[in-house]
Amino acid sequence: MPAELRLNDPFSIITLPMAGHDGPFPWETRFAWPRSGDLQLAFDDQSRDARNVWASRLDQAVAQADRAVLLVAENAACLAAIWWARLSPAQYVDKVAGALLFDPPSVDLLDRSGKTLFASPDAALPFPSLIVDRADRGGALARSCGGHLLNAPATPPIATGMWRQAHRLIERLSAGVVEQDLRLLRTLGLSDQ
Repeated sequence: MPAELRLNDPFSIITLPMAGHDGPFPWETRFAWPRSGDLQLAFDDQSRDARNVWASRLDQAVAQADRAVLLVAENAACLAAIWWARLSPAQYVDKVAGALLFDPPSVDLLDRSGKTLFASPDAALPFPSLIVDRADRGGALARSCGGHLLNAPATPPIATGMWRQAHRLIERLSAGVVEQDLRLLRTLGLSDQ
């Protein structure tokens, strides 16, 4: 990653591609962003055991991050990240500032029945998420996890331009969530500010 990107990034970026992915990642082609972040954890959707090992590695990566974490995922790794966020202890999830989810599969794979690889409670994520999807599945996923749809440009942007805009949007969403929480605490008389 170029030094100028690393110095200006407010986040520790963990990219979550699919194992065996060949070619450019969606964040490269749509946001003109480098191939990997501070850490890359490929997701292998072959079994529950592989999923669980991946989740343990993500726990460790988030715990060791030196800044707030931004998760950047593609395809089934999007659903794995949602599954992880819904089921992981707060000590890990609280370090995540947001997630960018590219081209997720059907939200039906998040079924709560326990029959799917990503069965999890039907709840909003505890951090902001932006879903970038050209296949019209993003709306259902945004509703399911409390995320927002983000329209990527039809043509690749100038280097880092769209990426910087996505960073700023995550920062604004994170700040909005914090401010809303503070307002609620003040209303309940639980904050001394």
